[in-house]
Amino acid sequence: MAAAAARPLVTVQSIEGDMATDSATTVHLPDVMKAPVRPDVVTFVHSNISKNKRQPYAVSKRAGHQTSAESWGTGRAVSRIPRVPGGGTHRAGQGAFGNMCRGGRMFAPTKIWRRWHRKVNVNLKRYAIVSAIAATAIPSLVLARGHRIESVPEMPLVISESAESVEKTSAALKVLKQIGAFPDAEKAKDSHAIRPGKGKMRNRRYINRKGPLIVYGSEGAKLVKAFRNIPGVDIVNVERLNLLKLAPGGHLGRFVIWTKSAFEKLDSIYGSLEKPSEKKKGYVLPRSKMVNADLSRIINSDEVQSVVKPIKKDVKRAPLKKNPLKNLNTLLKLNPYAKTARRMALLAEAERVKAKKEKLDKKRKPITKEEATAIKAAGKAWYQTMISDSDYTEFENFTKWLGLSQ
Repeated sequence: MAAAAARPLVTVQSIEGDMATDSATTVHLPDVMKAPVRPDVVTFVHSNISKNKRQPYAVSKRAGHQTSAESWGTGRAVSRIPRVPGGGTHRAGQGAFGNMCRGGRMFAPTKIWRRWHRKVNVNLKRYAIVSAIAATAIPSLVLARGHRIESVPEMPLVISESAESVEKTSAALKVLKQIGAFPDAEKAKDSHAIRPGKGKMRNRRYINRKGPLIVYGSEGAKLVKAFRNIPGVDIVNVERLNLLKLAPGGHLGRFVIWTKSAFEKLDSIYGSLEKPSEKKKGYVLPRSKMVNADLSRIINSDEVQSVVKPIKKDVKRAPLKKNPLKNLNTLLKLNPYAKTARRMALLAEAERVKAKKEKLDKKRKPITKEEATAIKAAGKAWYQTMISDSDYTEFENFTKWLGLSQ
């Protein structure tokens, strides 16, 4: 989809009434047909350009405020919203002005000074137009857009100069049938239907699909009046090509019928990849980043593979560093004494555990009857000394017990 097939010549399709010649006339394919196709640029530019025909709208600035409502204040057991004065009707006492009230104004009422229009860079607009022109030469894109081009002899479709002198609509229909474009025009005519939704009440009652676009080259050509009454068919001068007609809806691939004079003017209007445009000062066609978009084929080609460096199979990757605080072998590499210190710590821990166990076992060992009697007697003797020392009758003993000195 990057560029149209680079075909040097395009056949000019003859129509009824042309001078009979031995061989079909051909014209050179203009470089604009090889421009890069950029759907993103076309969508962006179309979206912004189409905003420039919008008509500002807004609600009335007096809407919701056409009453002399005032708040009742506090103390009336109702909210402080302004209320309609008077009595005798349901309206009296109702809330007013607020966007939450019946008959009130909307929140943030729309204003006509909204930013309706958009500026688009000239170079970006030109990029979008040349992309749309290039897409018209790719049959797959034209088919994908829904046009009926099965009976068209060639894309891009160029017809002879005599088509510009067609005056009657009946003759124009005959021309479309001769070049195989009539099924697409018939499809556009049959699609004429009433629009769904409320747009049918807003001067947009009918809709219909887009048919072929006729591009002519001579100013004041008679074919304008002949084709303008056919539904879905648009007519435009090659010097005033419009993105809204080349890519309706921002979708590439409009079915375009060129007259010979219009097709020959494309090189002078848009220039080529080497030569700047004659009509647009200093403008040169955008260049494709890649001539061949098949990147895998380019990389795997013999020419590229013969000069690239061979695959390195003996690559030494940096090993994952291990934590010496968690990995003993890594710790021993850094500190050989750690093994001895670890062993000493383990032996010391074992000694502590053994000593504690012996101490507990000694405490938990059952005592004999004689030892129990001796312990009990010692406790009674200590209790008796406490009683005698605390006897207030013997003041000397009391003071002695308290450790006081007279």
